[in-house]
This record gives sequence, C-alpha cells and structure tokens, in this order.
Amino acid sequence: MNFEALKIGKYTIPKPIVQGGMGVGISWSGLAGNVSKQGGLGVLSSVGTGYYKNKELTGKLVSGRPLDAANFYSKDAFVQMVKDARDICGDAPIAANVLYASVDYGRIVKDACEAGVNIIITGAGLPTNMPEFTEGYPEVALVPIISSAKALKIICKRWQKRYNRLPDAVILEGPKSGGHQGFTYEQCTMPENQLEVLVEPVVAEAANWGGIPVIAAGGIWDKNDIEEMMGLGAQGVQMGTRFIGTHECDAHANFKKVIIECKEEDIELMGSPVGYPARGVRTNLTGLIDTRTGPDIKCISNCVAPCNRGVEAKEVGFCIADRLSDAYLGNEELGLFFTGTNGYRVKELISVEELMNKLTQGE
Repeated sequence: MNFEALKIGKYTIPKPIVQGGMGVGISWSGLAGNVSKQGGLGVLSSVGTGYYKNKELTGKLVSGRPLDAANFYSKDAFVQMVKDARDICGDAPIAANVLYASVDYGRIVKDACEAGVNIIITGAGLPTNMPEFTEGYPEVALVPIISSAKALKIICKRWQKRYNRLPDAVILEGPKSGGHQGFTYEQCTMPENQLEVLVEPVVAEAANWGGIPVIAAGGIWDKNDIEEMMGLGAQGVQMGTRFIGTHECDAHANFKKVIIECKEEDIELMGSPVGYPARGVRTNLTGLIDTRTGPDIKCISNCVAPCNRGVEAKEVGFCIADRLSDAYLGNEELGLFFTGTNGYRVKELISVEELMNKLTQGE
C-alpha cells in the first residue's frame, strides 16, 4: 500500500506521519527538524522550553529551574528552537504542540505563530477558543487533539459560531498513547474507547464538517498499523513513542536507555497534576510517589493551570515540571519517563530516515 500525502490546511505532508509532541525536551529541534526533513510532520513540544540550550535563553532561575510560566515557557528559547529546526528541514512544514492545560496557553500559541511554525496542535483539554490566539496568522493551521466524535462536534460548532472557521485537521488519540490521556483510568481499558473502534465514528463526524482530515494516534507502531488506520478512514497517523528510539531524538541518552530497557509490565498509568491519567515507565520515582517520599514540591515553574500552583501536585505526590525536566536532564532516580504502551518494543536506536523508511515501506 502506497500512502497518499496528508493535507493540513495549505500544507502538504508527503508521508502522512505526524511525530507526536513530547516534552520536556524529547521532541525539540533535533527530532522535529529531521522528521520534517524526511517528509513527515515534525512537531516541537512547547513544554519546558526554558531548558533549551542548557537554559541559556531563559530568564530567571531558582534552584536551577526556570521561574514561573514566563521562563518555563521561554519565548526566546522557542524562537531559537524553530530556527534550529529550520536549519535542518528548510521550508518543510513544521508544527508546535501546545498543551491546552498550560499556564499562558494563549501567549504560547502566539509565540509559536511569531516564531514561524506552520501548524499548531493542542491537546490536554478541549481547545474551544484556540482560534482566538492565532488572529493575524491565517496561514497557521489549527489541529485539536480529541478522543471522541462528540468532542469533535463540540469544537466544530463553537469554532464555526465564534470564529467562522473549522479545524484544518484533527488528531484522534486513543488510550494507548504515552503521557496524558483523554480518558479516565476506567475508560482507558473499555473496549468502546479503543482507537480502532473510535476512528470510523470520528471520520463520519468529520465528514459532516466538510471532510476534516482525521489523524489516528495512540499505540501505532509499524506500517501494518498505519495501513489499518487508513483502512478505517484516517488520512494520517501520529506516533510518538517509536521516535524516542532514534539518534536524532532530543532526549537524554539515559532517557532512551530507560525506554530501551523497560519491560511491558513496567509501563503503567499514573496520576498527574494535569488532572488526567498519564502513561509512563515505572521507575525509582514512581516508588517514591507511591510512598509519598519523593522530592519536595515547590512549584517553581507554575507550568499547568489545573495544578493550581502545586495543590494538585501535592495530591498526586510529584511536580510534573520538575520530574519531566529531570528526565530530560538524564536523572534516572527522579525523572518521569513517559511512553506509550509499545515503549517496551523499542530495542535499539536507529536514524529518523531509517525509521521513516520502515514505516512507509515496511520492515
């Protein structure tokens, strides 16, 4: 099966593979730039940009961590990140993933537009006001992440009424993805919420709004999986976990080592200050969280609004900004290592070019 190009707004993605946005520091300029160079859609994570370039482009630090949202989501670092990605991929389309749960969400979206990204992707909440922050940038395509046909319908109704526009594409994320889920713990295991069941009704709803392209995500591993999703009506796929196993991935070598060495039973759902269950690898940190003996929670970075300046972090037992940042810095003892259900299948590092060839041509 030869895959057709994916159209998102005015942009054409030759290989219909969107690389999932992974923060802190897993999909930055190195990974995203190379995915776009190889014909996919590279996605820069906007989370924790204050750590980019060894924190040289951020403002005030406290205990070595960016102080408050203005520095954790550093605009200067984001602008440089886009420039660095462009040095790799040239004029190929490139996207930014901006969590709806982020403190300063609107400002971060505007920063991404000003930095020159072509596409904004948003999940971790229902982004009903997303177009509000891209006024003046009509060429920037908008792609919400959803988990049901109902969510797509709500977004389309509100966007059309308030802004006279519709999503340029939509990412349907099933409950096998890494990081935050759009389901409760119980819903993640229900048969009716699995990706292969959700694709067709979402494609049908998208058809009601002019045929919005649907991109399937969560648990997709190889060419066979991609073909299955295309057969159900998806026009592209998003993959995150498998790209961790590439040389160009921006993750620390220790992060890649944790993923490569993990077993299937090590990957589990856990609580999160973001308010959604999240999937990652069980490590020393998760043991500390279980016994409430982890690092102090100080909320230096003020990263996500649902956390309420550390209130939710204390409820679940960890600060997500600090722990994801520690993973990016290679701290195996205190880092939080997100992965999808297929993380245990990553066994070696290969180039992005080789991975893209495998995904489009077969193993």
